Formats: sequence, C-alpha cells, structure tokens
Amino acid sequence: MNIKKIGVVGAGTMGSGIAQVAAASGFDVILHDVAEEYLARALKTIDKSLAKLAEKGKIAESKETILSRIKGTTGLEDFKDAEFVVEAVFEDFEIKKKVLTALDKILPPEILLTSNTSSISITRLAALTSRPSKFMGMHFMNPVPMMTLVELIKGIATAPETFAAVKGLAEKMGKVPVEANDYPGFIANRILMPMINEAVYALMEGVGTVEAIDTVMKLGMNHPMGPLALADLIGLDVCLYIMEVLYEGFKDTKYRPCPLLRKMVDARYLGRKSGKGFYEYNK
Repeated sequence: MNIKKIGVVGAGTMGSGIAQVAAASGFDVILHDVAEEYLARALKTIDKSLAKLAEKGKIAESKETILSRIKGTTGLEDFKDAEFVVEAVFEDFEIKKKVLTALDKILPPEILLTSNTSSISITRLAALTSRPSKFMGMHFMNPVPMMTLVELIKGIATAPETFAAVKGLAEKMGKVPVEANDYPGFIANRILMPMINEAVYALMEGVGTVEAIDTVMKLGMNHPMGPLALADLIGLDVCLYIMEVLYEGFKDTKYRPCPLLRKMVDARYLGRKSGKGFYEYNK
C-alpha cells in the first residue's frame, strides 16, 4: 500500500508522539483532538522534542520541515482524506467506542483502522466497526519517539493483508514490530502492569519506601526506571484501568488492583500529568 497521509486521533502523550514519528518518517499527518488548546499543547511538545533531537543530530530533516507535515484539526470529518488511521485516545472502552464508530462512518471502506490500545480486546473494538478485517491493534510504547517497539495485535477477523500492511508501515516509521495475540494486556502490559501493581503493594505494606523500591529495581534488576516512577510517567489512572482490564479478563486474583493505587487515583494523584503521584513534579 502506498500510504502518504496518516490520521492520528488523540493529541495526548501517545498521539502526539505517533504524529511526530510519522511526520519525521515522511508522512503527512492529520492530528485530531477535541479542542484547539490540546492541539496547541501537542504541537508545542512535538516542537520541543524535535529541537532536542536536532541538537543531537538524530533527525534527517529540519524541525520546521517535519512540523510542516502535521496539520491539527478538531473535526473528525477531516479524516475523509486519510489513507491510514491510528486511534490514540484515552484508554477507556466507552471513549474508544465513540471515536471508532464515528471514524468508521467517515472513512472510506478500504481504509485500514488501528487502535493504540494497550490492553483492550482488539476483537471487541473491531466489532464496533464495519471493517473488522481491516482493523487491528498498533500499540506504540511511551515515549514514542524514543522507543522502537510496536506491538501488533490481530483481532479474530483481521485479514493477513491488513497485518502485512500495518507491519510494513511500522517498519517505515523506524519501529520494530512484534506480534502479540489478542489477550488482555497483550504481552507488554500482561507482564509490566502486575509488576507495577506489586510495587505499589510493597509500598502499601511498608516493605520499602518509594525510593527504596525504585532503587532496588534500577540497580538490582538493571531497569532504566523504577516501577513507581514509571507508573507516574504512564499515569496512575491508566495503570489502574489496565489492571482492571486484566482482572476482569482473567478473573484471577493475582491481577487485583492494589487498594493504594485505587486510593491515589481517587485523590487525583495521577503522576506527572497532575504534578503528584508517587513523586512530586513541577507542572
């Protein structure tokens, strides 16, 4: 498939990162969010990220050239000309349902539609559309410009041609695609989130302080970031939602969300995006 224009729905952390990588790879990008202020914030973030990469000589073109390929919009109807679409809105089934059903009505029937979901069933999401054979999961890692992995997840109806096309597109974007089966959490979050959840249990039970737990995992297990700092980066609300997906999907108590994690989300201690999580941040 000769794809030149990519649509990205959701201009948050993941969506803006996907838009940046796609534009830096030569694609024209339509970036959508519900308000102009969110788009402005996303473009500012992309500008800052590209400036840092340019200083290190890690982009082949000028920052201005890459930015010129990204067009922001608050109207999904502008996606009628997109040749490939990635949905990257908040990790919540009802929100994704609203967006995907609207996109399905706008996009021509031959256009491939993907979701950046990190845990929700691809088969279930695909069934919301009239194109389940042309739908699949394309789970990028955070931060998207730095992380090379992309999990590719087929739904029960995903056509082999769809998978091949999405894999090829991921490779054109400089990513390493890895296939995962359609089970709750896929591969990455099936393993990562229970580790983060157990770290929160260790904190709640007084096994160690926040700093002690993160230091043990960084120095003892050679992780680049401790699990509690990583939870703050991801967003504690996102971590809780994914744990709930795992718990609901497997009905196994080993996936039960830690009460402290739930309490912190209730208090709106969400991590970096709220200024406070397991650590405090300057907003």
